[in-house]
Amino acid sequence: MQEIVRGRAFVLGDDVDTDQIVPACHLVYSLTDPTEKRLYGKYALSGVPMDQSGLPQGGIPFVHEGSDTSEYSIVVGGKNFGCGSSREHAPFALRQAGVEAVVAEFYARIFFRNSVNGGYLIPYETPQRLVERIKTGDEVEISMAENSLLNLTTGESFALRPLGDIRPILEAGDVFAYARQQNMIK
Repeated sequence: MQEIVRGRAFVLGDDVDTDQIVPACHLVYSLTDPTEKRLYGKYALSGVPMDQSGLPQGGIPFVHEGSDTSEYSIVVGGKNFGCGSSREHAPFALRQAGVEAVVAEFYARIFFRNSVNGGYLIPYETPQRLVERIKTGDEVEISMAENSLLNLTTGESFALRPLGDIRPILEAGDVFAYARQQNMIK
């Protein structure tokens, strides 16, 4: 796990559910087949409600047509990120699209656990409402050592809640790798 995560931000609002992150119609693809798992990246955030232009976020697509990865590596959300069904496909799809971290005010518990247990994403929580302080396309940097997010576009810095007990799991790669490191399983 890197100490610094840097990239462009994609900003969403409150109550982003797992059907918006990856619609149920795309759950037919294999999570292990190399060709099929790329489709999870292609359809990541394809369920986000569209505006009048037919695109999410005021005309800004998360994944451009013909691609299976996004130019955005950090998602900034509001409250209750990842609510809805308990599918592990949601954080997996974001990871396949190239997302390394999600910063939200708080998460649906199952999304948070799936992100950590699978080692898919770094789920940071923020005590501030960043969806109104960061814009889609802003260049941002997360410091794991300082538990902070710096908006390189505006120069603003924001404190993030420490990762705490989940950090060693993320550093190991996933919950099973962590359990093996700790001699909990063989």
